[in-house]
Amino acid sequence: MKLTILGCYSATPRTNTNPTAQVLDIKNHLFLIDCGEGTQVELRRNKIKFSRIKHIFISHLHGDHFFGLVGLISTFRLLTRETDLHIYGPKGLKEIITLQMKLADSWTNYKLVFHELTSKESQCIFEDDKVVVHTIPLNHRVYTNGFLFKEKPNERKLNITAAENKKIDVAYYRKLKQGFDVVNEDGKLIKNETVTSSGKKSLSYAFCSDTLYDESIIPIIKDVDVLYHESTFLEKNKKLAEPTKHSTAKQAATIAKKANAKTLILGHYSTRYDSLEEFKTEANKVFDNVELAEDGKVFEF
Repeated sequence: MKLTILGCYSATPRTNTNPTAQVLDIKNHLFLIDCGEGTQVELRRNKIKFSRIKHIFISHLHGDHFFGLVGLISTFRLLTRETDLHIYGPKGLKEIITLQMKLADSWTNYKLVFHELTSKESQCIFEDDKVVVHTIPLNHRVYTNGFLFKEKPNERKLNITAAENKKIDVAYYRKLKQGFDVVNEDGKLIKNETVTSSGKKSLSYAFCSDTLYDESIIPIIKDVDVLYHESTFLEKNKKLAEPTKHSTAKQAATIAKKANAKTLILGHYSTRYDSLEEFKTEANKVFDNVELAEDGKVFEF
């Protein structure tokens, strides 16, 4: 699982910082999460192939999280894309994008599939044989979701020698890796655990975009391997967090601790601060394993 930060600052783009966008590479899927201004430039800068992006997840309809989307869609058109593009986001996103394309007479030559979200409860919005994605309802000024990405269980490791000794036909090896018991050449049922062992641990990633401190998300993200949680402010500016419905670094760390997350990544920093190290220092007082998102930074787990 690899996470590439394309942008991790709040509000307006600057010459040296970008608004929210990131790419999650998980089980051979390349998921784009949020799409602030400048996202396609950062995709190129980080040498990420446009053609591999088939699913885009938009947390909410504040500009610093989706103003780069119509530009990216238009670039896909100019590159003569043919593959369907699935976009998951709040109701209203389809209207915004299609109106821009209608007025510009720039309809795509590929299929745009919108999955508009309205539920205030966590729901499954994507699933295949490798990955499942659920929404994380967040508490912000407009309808907002985070997203929980979870790998499906990995195949079990097969002990070939043990399987041969148990007289299991090779035709059943695939079933064994999938965790099934099988019948051997003598008609005897062989228990899976006698010839296999646990495979590589499945990983999970939770993206928690703009949100007020809200413990209701904890059951959804419980035991997550990696948690990205917005930390717009430091505690010294906590009074600004509630009216704008954002969180502090300390609050993000508290959520990580209560959810038993393995790693916390901070992001969505207000540009009022000169040093990001203050965010890490503050969060470390509550939670040990803290990382700082930075534009262009790559995390591998």
